[in-house]
Amino acid sequence: MAETVVRAASAARGVLFVHSSLRALCPHVEWAAGRALGVPVNFDWQEQPVLRGAMRAEFFWEGEPGTGAKIASALRGWEQLRFEVSEDPTPGNDGARWMHTPELGVYFAQTDAAGNTVIPEDRVRYALEVGGLDALEVHRELRLALGQAWDDELEPFRHASDFAPVVWLHQVG
Repeated sequence: MAETVVRAASAARGVLFVHSSLRALCPHVEWAAGRALGVPVNFDWQEQPVLRGAMRAEFFWEGEPGTGAKIASALRGWEQLRFEVSEDPTPGNDGARWMHTPELGVYFAQTDAAGNTVIPEDRVRYALEVGGLDALEVHRELRLALGQAWDDELEPFRHASDFAPVVWLHQVG
């Protein structure tokens, strides 16, 4: 007689960073994230100093592997919503990261245990094939694979908090 082994599902953990949301949209963002998680959630909203009238929040979540994708899918496409979702790796599951901006849409990347973006071999080969001997084109393709455009757009929002205020310099004259 064969013995049956029942394994408990490994809980996934991650963070939802809402970098900017219109104030009126905040309850809807909470509702969508809670629906993806299967439990109601309340975020600690703060003013987003980079964008007047916008709010920001960070939320640590726990759920089944794949919950990060559910959260990102629930929030994608909303105008004026900038967010990132990370999901830490679990046994048998890679880590992941989703970034969203109104202008660029959603970017997805697999991540390693340290949170670094992992570019699959086929994507690197594609960049080399498309770029050929043109180093600038290879560079452009690799930046695209790394989600550099999303990082560039989100960076000011990431650092805009009470602990790291943004100081905007304006040219005069």
